[in-house]
Amino acid sequence: MSSFGQRLLDTFAKNGQLCVGIDPSSDQLHSWGLEVSVEGAKSFSFSMLDAAYGKVGIVKFQVGFFEQFGAQGFTALSDLLEEAQSRGFVVIADAKRGDIGSTMSGYARAWLSSEAAFVCDALTVSPYLGPDSLAETVNIALENNRGLFVLAATSNPEATPLQSSLSDGKSVARSVMDFADSCSSGSLGSIGAVVGATVDHAELGLDSSKSVNFPVLVPGFGAQGAALTNTRLLLSCYADTAICNVSRLVAGASSEGLASRVLKAKTELEVGLRS
Repeated sequence: MSSFGQRLLDTFAKNGQLCVGIDPSSDQLHSWGLEVSVEGAKSFSFSMLDAAYGKVGIVKFQVGFFEQFGAQGFTALSDLLEEAQSRGFVVIADAKRGDIGSTMSGYARAWLSSEAAFVCDALTVSPYLGPDSLAETVNIALENNRGLFVLAATSNPEATPLQSSLSDGKSVARSVMDFADSCSSGSLGSIGAVVGATVDHAELGLDSSKSVNFPVLVPGFGAQGAALTNTRLLLSCYADTAICNVSRLVAGASSEGLASRVLKAKTELEVGLRS
């Protein structure tokens, strides 16, 4: 198996940089007229996979919306992750795991090892117990050709005071980006970062005037205010390796027209990356 970074480059070339987020929240299930249950979440998720198949190459599952249903939710998520991989998607598990090193090793084995209970290509993780807490997780990911996305500059405004705070003249967000860069190798590194589409790069001490050699997972399009047609304007050189996530924007108020919304988002992103 090639590295996660190389698989992303191959996917970018074949299917572009759009990622369809699969977020079966209670509000979303209600909107679609589905029961707020494991079965409702599965029905929604399969519809999203069907709509994305053949159009985009990356999907992201929001783990918390399955965890809310307990053991049955995790079983459903495991089945869906395997189904998505069997269809050829690059699969991101958005679990935002973060803990001391020994506990993180347990999470890494669950999500990233060769014996992982949950099959995914990459996992989102939190660095706020210190970069060293992620060292073993990085090793396990790289040994198994998996990837990580480390929270750097998230799209929720309440994170700004923390992520913009300085230590030795460098912001927390910039330190996370530097950590991802230190792990990168090859044509595209496998340890990436999360940078919201709506964040102020200067306020957070980020320099997006230069390309980075690692993937950048970008939430914040659609419901959170960013337009796909403005992608390069918003991200500058980060756009070169960006994975642009859309969830509610394509899920909409019902399943009707779902495939068309996915295609529309893909077209808008193509425009936004050229601009």
